Amino acid sequence: MTVKNNVILNHTEINHKIRRIAFQIYESNVNEEEVILAGIDKNGYVFAKKLKTALQKISDIEPILCKVSIDKKNPQSEIKTSISESEYKNKSLVLVDDVLNSGTTLIYGVKHFLNVPLKQFKTAVLVNRNHKKYPVKADFKGISLSTSLHEHVNVVLEGKVFEAVLE
Repeated sequence: MTVKNNVILNHTEINHKIRRIAFQIYESNVNEEEVILAGIDKNGYVFAKKLKTALQKISDIEPILCKVSIDKKNPQSEIKTSISESEYKNKSLVLVDDVLNSGTTLIYGVKHFLNVPLKQFKTAVLVNRNHKKYPVKADFKGISLSTSLHEHVNVVLEGKVFEAVLE
């Protein structure tokens, strides 16, 4: 039996999801002057950059990017952020990743930011796969997708054509 890659989100659909999530972030932060978009390194950070651009087009909120570096093979190791704690203390923060699979990466990211008082904490993902090991949810999600544990979702957010593919 041949396994065929299935595009679950094409370029246009991903752009629509980015815009919709940006509106949702704006709606939940309408009284804020700035919001921290903390993107988990690699695709989560790329997704956060795209959300920042979309948010700037639709609102006066100043989105501040933060790169969150988590060792996905050893998530209990030290987590690093590109901005200091004082820069996100008592502010609204959205932790961003491309795919929520087991929830391991997201839960350790949440744990890191809970060491600092925040005004509001939300999570955003492009694809929610519904295979959670931990009680973490995506507040803002592009698409929820029930998949088997043997399948993989590959998200391409750089280059001329974006897509999310089920492999």
